[in-house]
Amino acid sequence: YVPLAKTLLEGSDVKIAAVVGFPLGACCTDAKAYETEWACREGASEIDMVLHVGAMKEKRYDYIREDISAVVAAAMEFGSIVKVILETCLLTDEEVVKSCELSREAGAAFVKTSTGFSKDGATAHHVALMKKTVGDDLQVKASGGIRDLAKTMEMIEAGADRIGASASVEIFKESKK
Repeated sequence: YVPLAKTLLEGSDVKIAAVVGFPLGACCTDAKAYETEWACREGASEIDMVLHVGAMKEKRYDYIREDISAVVAAAMEFGSIVKVILETCLLTDEEVVKSCELSREAGAAFVKTSTGFSKDGATAHHVALMKKTVGDDLQVKASGGIRDLAKTMEMIEAGADRIGASASVEIFKESKK
C-alpha cells in the first residue's frame, strides 16, 4: 500500500512507514533488502524491519548485524531511516541489550519494542532497558498494546521517543479532556 499512501498523502508532511520481514523477521537478508528498496522507491521514508529472533536466540550476532546493515544501506539510498523491531516479549533482557547494541552498530535510527502480533507488546521495563542501552545514539519506539493515555505516558516516562498505537485518535482525545 506504499504507492497508494504516497498518492493519498501527496502534498502533506505525513511520513510513510513500511514494514520489512513482517511479522516474523525470519526471511533472508536479500528479501529484506529488496523489500526495503522497493518500499523506499515507492515513497516510504521509514522502514520498520523485524529482527530475526531465531538468529538472536542462536547468538548469530554477525548475521544479525549484517541483516540490519543491509536494510539500513538500502534505505539510505533513498534517504530513509530504519527502525528495528526487537519483539522484546520473546527476548531475555540480555538479548534485548545485545539487539540494541547490534542495531546501533548497524546504523539503525530506532529500536522498537514489538510488532503487536506476538504474545505481548510494549512494557515500561523493556523501554527503559532499551533507552538505557542506546542512550541518545538511537531513538526508542514503544509499540504494541498501548491503548490509553496512562499507558502512553508510562512509555514516555520510561524513555520512549515515539509511540506506535492503533488507538492514537482515542489517546489524543483522552489527552484533551
